[in-house]
Amino acid sequence: MPSFDTVLEPNLVEVRNAVDQTAKEIGTRFDFKGSSARVELKDKELTVWADSDFQIGQVLDILIAKLSKRSVDIRFLDRSAKVEKIGGDKVKQLLTVKSGIDTETAKKIQTLIKQSKVKVQAAIQGDTVRVTGAKRDDLQQAMAMIRKEIEQAPVTFTNFRD
Repeated sequence: MPSFDTVLEPNLVEVRNAVDQTAKEIGTRFDFKGSSARVELKDKELTVWADSDFQIGQVLDILIAKLSKRSVDIRFLDRSAKVEKIGGDKVKQLLTVKSGIDTETAKKIQTLIKQSKVKVQAAIQGDTVRVTGAKRDDLQQAMAMIRKEIEQAPVTFTNFRD
């Protein structure tokens, strides 16, 4: 039976490269001279350090530009954490790189497919959603529908079986 998996997987190598390029640009820019601005990546967490809120904004702009150049969707970054003050003027912000579909989005995909009247079934399997159907055309129609309706997450489709 034809099937595919709906997943949320960033290219972590490209994220690492974008962080390295951001650090290099921060080191060469005149407006960051003598400041403590930097970006660190540990596992799937980015920590942005700077001297002020304005500088954090500048560092984030550089990081987003580098991620876009490397074809990494910025929707992978979860920027919900607040900017924290650490000693003196210094501030930091924690960004997480989303990986795997959360249960809320998975349920949304599942109900979307059930309500669509397309002859496919969706099953939540951990952090992926497997969609199966009798015809390839139905699966392609389901892919188009998921891309259109789920805009808050950069979902991709893998493991397409015929």
